Amino acid sequence: MKIIKVRDLNKVYGKKDNLTYALKDANLEINKGEFIAIIGASGSGKSTLLQLIGGVDFPTSGEVIIDNENIYNLKENPLAIFRRRNIGFVFQDFNLIPMLTVEENIEMPVLLDCRKVDKDYKKNLIKTLGLEGKEDSLPSELSGGQKQRAAIARALINKPLIVLADEPTGNLDSENSKEVLELLKVSVKKYNQTIIVVTHDINIAEEADRIIRIKDGIVTEG
Repeated sequence: MKIIKVRDLNKVYGKKDNLTYALKDANLEINKGEFIAIIGASGSGKSTLLQLIGGVDFPTSGEVIIDNENIYNLKENPLAIFRRRNIGFVFQDFNLIPMLTVEENIEMPVLLDCRKVDKDYKKNLIKTLGLEGKEDSLPSELSGGQKQRAAIARALINKPLIVLADEPTGNLDSENSKEVLELLKVSVKKYNQTIIVVTHDINIAEEADRIIRIKDGIVTEG
């Protein structure tokens, strides 16, 4: 089943003679449950593609269809709700709120959506991600690996269709990077989610089901 369809996607900056294509005529289809790696040099358009798929930036032209919904046909508020309920984000710098505990950080996306937290699911996530005993800790009391695990739990708490991870191991050592990668792979299998990881690390990319390459804004596979 195709969960994501990217059609003739362009992101252009500048005007007339000073046009810069961050993304050029990108076409891509991703199946439900796939683990996809996006690789390319710095400035090649990796993060741009991820942001457009995630609905956090707007394309110059083209379509992004998620679960049969053309997300850029949605108005601002419906798009925000769709994004919050269907897409989880994991960032390189974790983006945890410093004054909230681990548990509060994890719960935040559900509470922002004015819904009740599934306590059994949250407990299972915390156990799967090795955060038992850290629920009441602040981010400043965690190691880098623990912070990223908390960020992954927060991305998964809404049971999203898709998880988008932008250099999720970029601030971690090799041991923690390997653990985070394994946790993402577990999530694909356990929760049947689609995960797209932007990475500069070919070793991480080779663990994915499929590799998407970007060079100068042009998307290719393999």
